Amino acid sequence: MAEANGNATGEAPQIRMQVLAQFIRDMSFENAVAQKGLQGTEINPDVTVQVSLDARKRPVDHQYEVINKFRVTSKNKANGESLFLLELEYGGIFHVEGVPEDQLHPFLLIECPRLLFPFVRRIISDVTRDGGFPALNIDTVDYLALYRQELARRAESQKAAGQPLS
Repeated sequence: MAEANGNATGEAPQIRMQVLAQFIRDMSFENAVAQKGLQGTEINPDVTVQVSLDARKRPVDHQYEVINKFRVTSKNKANGESLFLLELEYGGIFHVEGVPEDQLHPFLLIECPRLLFPFVRRIISDVTRDGGFPALNIDTVDYLALYRQELARRAESQKAAGQPLS
């Protein structure tokens, strides 16, 4: 007797993923050094990178939109003044089939952003260089750790609010 996925041997269903499109949804770069004119000030940058993710189902079957949101700030260690701020929302549209429903959420927030990351890294490098700073080559993002942190944060906030965990 064949199983629901048409596979009688008990093998895992075949996962199919395709990147249909990639795009910059929003981007801004503010060069505080150029705006303030910090000549004569010794600059020792301290760079902070914040990452958040968003994924949603599109109206077409098996299509999902995944957005990487990066906020890169650089401040001068000497006086705490802002050097630059880069905000980037980079998205991808994915066709995903064969992923079990209970594994779809982590798949979309771990595997899909992992495929987009090299493009995000290049954009951040180019924009910082073109903005008058040394090209910033950000470290690889551990999307699995990021996903686990978000799950733990949600569990803590539900626990603090006295809500049952879902």
